[in-house]
Amino acid sequence: MKTKCYSLAGAALLALSLCGPAHAERGYAVAPNAKHQQECSSCHVAYPPGLLPAASWARIMGGLNKHFGTDASLDVASTTEIASWLQAHAGTDRRGREEPPQDRISKSNWFVRQHDEVSSSTFKRASIGSAANCSACHAGAAKGNFNEHEVHIPK
Repeated sequence: MKTKCYSLAGAALLALSLCGPAHAERGYAVAPNAKHQQECSSCHVAYPPGLLPAASWARIMGGLNKHFGTDASLDVASTTEIASWLQAHAGTDRRGREEPPQDRISKSNWFVRQHDEVSSSTFKRASIGSAANCSACHAGAAKGNFNEHEVHIPK
């Protein structure tokens, strides 16, 4: 019986280690919301809600008609569903509580610190486009995986 318990405990620890603390512990990898995935990922990676605080998500969802230079308006039901989900899973850790300038993840202090070795010219490469294009370098971004050991910066 003890062997089985130890085996199960070991399997659980292995599963947790595969998730990685960089995203699992900080709530970046949460159960997805189908509407969020459908609507937001049609233009960019559907950013994990833990990357911004609730106040930032509220402003973003309240201003979809002028969403970072484009009209991303949705029907009321979709807006309500996505906004509620974002609020429920918004950032609460040290990183996620910060309200960055213009509610841009790429302007938050933690983002700037984490990407300080990446030049602005690198972000401007055609293969990347901007610092907001997480999936260009982080293959697992859509699933909330931003592990720095899995980064590949395209040429």
